[in-house]
Amino acid sequence: MSRIIFDNGTHRCIVFDDILNEGEVDMEDVQSNQFLIVNGDQGLLFDPGGAKVFQPLHKEISKFIFPRKVKKIVISHQDPDTGAGINYWMIFSNAVAYVPQLWVRFIPHFCRQSLEKDFFTPIPEEGMRINLNDSEFILLPAHFLHSAGNVHMYDTTSKILFSGDMGTSIFPFTAEFEPVEDFDEHVRFMEGFHRRYIASNKVCKLWANMVRDLDIEMIIPQHGRKYFKGKEMVNRFIDWVDNLQCGIDLFDRNIYTIPSE
Repeated sequence: MSRIIFDNGTHRCIVFDDILNEGEVDMEDVQSNQFLIVNGDQGLLFDPGGAKVFQPLHKEISKFIFPRKVKKIVISHQDPDTGAGINYWMIFSNAVAYVPQLWVRFIPHFCRQSLEKDFFTPIPEEGMRINLNDSEFILLPAHFLHSAGNVHMYDTTSKILFSGDMGTSIFPFTAEFEPVEDFDEHVRFMEGFHRRYIASNKVCKLWANMVRDLDIEMIIPQHGRKYFKGKEMVNRFIDWVDNLQCGIDLFDRNIYTIPSE
């Protein structure tokens, strides 16, 4: 249920890729990963997921840190799989939630109005840097990948880029969580999602040019049980994104037709 992907003794990154018990998961549901970073005695959650996963996630987190020591929550965009369970975290943690500026007035619809005050901090359109117990995280602009307002998160200690929907791959629920070994073979599990959900090659190129300036050891997406580890595989993925034709690049006037009776 939980996988430690980085641990230097004081800084740990944990992925929860299969948090629901058998019988709780619908095979038609979109598989989603949740992420916990623990630095010293404080924690940060990235895309903590919907209401369905709150209870098992809270239980798993307690194996690594007292849940009320979770001080920061980052929600990458407005989709329910990223943060629809935020209502519970407002009650059962002492955290502050960072939400893209474009969605900061929408995310509170997931929670009771009485709990909203002073909880949500807008992330500027150009991104920002935040600190957890002297460890720095960069919240990177990732607009239209796929959300109109979107952020990715780079952990400067582990050198992991948490890439949200970028890098999503569609595998059976029984697949193992592990690094990609054969990139060319892996493309077929990514391309359908990216072609339909990512807006255009223009934003792909902007993103690729931005993240090439980071020292990245791993790229881990929100969906799928495969991730990119090591400079060679990281660069293969960035190059693939740079050249990806997707979204409106692939649309033509034949899509926009009035449905027949």
